[in-house]
Amino acid sequence: MREVLERVASGECVLADRNFCTTGFLFGLARRQAFFLIRQQAVLRSYELQGQRRFVGLDERGRRVPEQTVCLTDPQTDETLVLRRISIELDQPTRRGETEIHILTNVPAPAADALKIAELYGDRWEIETAFWHLAQELQSEIQTLGYPRAALFGFCVALTAYNLVSLVKAAIAAVWGHSFVREKLSMYDLTMEVERVTDGMRIAVGPDAWTIFRTMTTEQFAETLRALAQPMDLRKYTKHKRGPKKKPPKKISGKRNPHVSTARILAMRKRK
Repeated sequence: MREVLERVASGECVLADRNFCTTGFLFGLARRQAFFLIRQQAVLRSYELQGQRRFVGLDERGRRVPEQTVCLTDPQTDETLVLRRISIELDQPTRRGETEIHILTNVPAPAADALKIAELYGDRWEIETAFWHLAQELQSEIQTLGYPRAALFGFCVALTAYNLVSLVKAAIAAVWGHSFVREKLSMYDLTMEVERVTDGMRIAVGPDAWTIFRTMTTEQFAETLRALAQPMDLRKYTKHKRGPKKKPPKKISGKRNPHVSTARILAMRKRK
């Protein structure tokens, strides 16, 4: 944490998960005149809620966003820090059973209201989702790459591929809407399509056919991507949600037929 604080400059804003929500780190950022948006974790105890919790509005996903003032105290120096606590009431509980999350911030309200804070923290979730896609679909962590440089190179290639996939997703969103990309688009089917088709395109399409993209402006290239995304068959790239999980069968009691290890059987035969 201390090494991270040394890299933070005055006026910068740190957006981080609850692992960084410690009293020392929050006060360290404030002393460096930096700003932060950090999710509150349950072990943070040295604070008191102040005033009434007030409803601000609905975020882009339709979830309620209330706000409340908190006063954080540094137990070592008795310093106090007045913060805003932005809450997001979740539609479904998290894996830990949480029905809402809280974000602590020292960003002034005129600079960013509660809805903007909730939106920014929602963008941070996309970073975690990106790393999941890197590991699962783009195979960024190849176990057989034992040499550190080879593993790092493979990870960087996956990062570059993810940037390209993100560009494709942006083109799809421009044509078919952000809600489709966010809720229905299957990253697995999209990356599998690229993996299956690339080798065939290398054989069927010569290198000269790609030179036109070198001279395109950014606007022309974006318009070309939109035109390519227009005739998409969305059914091929839509997530297939699995049905409800079946309950596991009841285990048969082992009292009548207890399990005996092979080692024990061999030992008994040896004694006989």
